[in-house]
Order: sequence, then C-alpha cells, then structure tokens
Amino acid sequence: MEDERRRTPRYPFIATAEVILKSGQPGISARVIELSLHGCFVELGEPLEKGVQAVFKIYSEGKYFESEGVVVYTQAHLGFGVRFQNVKEHYLSILKRWLLQAAQAKFGKRV
Repeated sequence: MEDERRRTPRYPFIATAEVILKSGQPGISARVIELSLHGCFVELGEPLEKGVQAVFKIYSEGKYFESEGVVVYTQAHLGFGVRFQNVKEHYLSILKRWLLQAAQAKFGKRV
C-alpha cells in the first residue's frame, strides 16, 4: 500500500538513528531499517504519531545524515515512516552515497 505512494525506491538499510522532537524532549534512540531519497522507516517499539515533526539524525559507516522530517504513517509495535524535509546539500550527497551502496547490495551488482 505505501509503495504506491513513494516517489523513489526504498532499500533495506540498517543504521543507528536519533529522533529529536520539536517539543524539546531528549532525543530518542532508534534504528533505521529502510532508506529512500525522500524518507526512511524507523524501527521503534512505540512509534511516534502521524504528523509529528522532528529532526532525524542517521549514523552509518562513520558518516552522518541529518534532516527535518514528518511522520507520515505508523505501524503499531514496529515503527514509523518518515518523509524528509529541507535536506541540506551536504547531507543529500551522503544520502545518495548510502542509497547507491544499498542498491548495489540489493541487486548484487553495480548500478
């Protein structure tokens, strides 16, 4: 169902994440399990509600990505889908590199 609304493919991708809510609460540690050019799926036992805005920090292979984002859907006891917003150019290049690596891993060849 969600796949039909995505603008770009989402790839399996495991990374550490920190979710910083706009309300000023302490950051929440989580795990990213899927990644796309426009968003990700964050694994968290108690998902955030749809519409929640936050800053998402993703850490993988010594690199760091950061973006504002909004929760666009939730799956009870599993996690939530995020749509990135206002991604800075520096972080976009890191995201694209990760996506290329994820695509290569998924298809077992160079893309």
